[in-house]
Amino acid sequence: MNTHLFTFGYEGLTINEFIDRLIATGVKTIVDVRELPLSRKKGFSKNSFSAALSEHGIAYMHMPALGCPKPVRNQYKADGNWRTYTRDFLAYVSTQEAPIQELVKISRATTACLVCFEADFSMCHRTFVARAARQHGGPTVMHLTARTALPDLGFQQAA
Repeated sequence: MNTHLFTFGYEGLTINEFIDRLIATGVKTIVDVRELPLSRKKGFSKNSFSAALSEHGIAYMHMPALGCPKPVRNQYKADGNWRTYTRDFLAYVSTQEAPIQELVKISRATTACLVCFEADFSMCHRTFVARAARQHGGPTVMHLTARTALPDLGFQQAA
């Protein structure tokens, strides 16, 4: 069994810097948890991202059910209220039992990393997804940054 499920946001990184960090960490599978895997940042839209990862022996999976639903994103864009976002996303992810169980299987079988845009894992839904996997028997959560890996302390924002 794998000991960690990683998370990593590509904000501020080039595709090459991002992949180099994955390789250095030993990541074998990317699980893209963006509902819509599109990016204005070169190399991070689904097809080009998957191809770049494949060139380095890293598998790519897209799990749109673990992305943040548009109504929750839109509300956050409108009001900037992280507490409301957290409450609404946690309510949503609690309804995603099958995708979470699939993520647990993946993260136990391979060195997996959840990917989204936000560099700050404490302000990204991928942290909540990783914690949900952990609560369902997945490995411990580690958050990658450009230079280090930080253990998830499991803090919850007040809802």
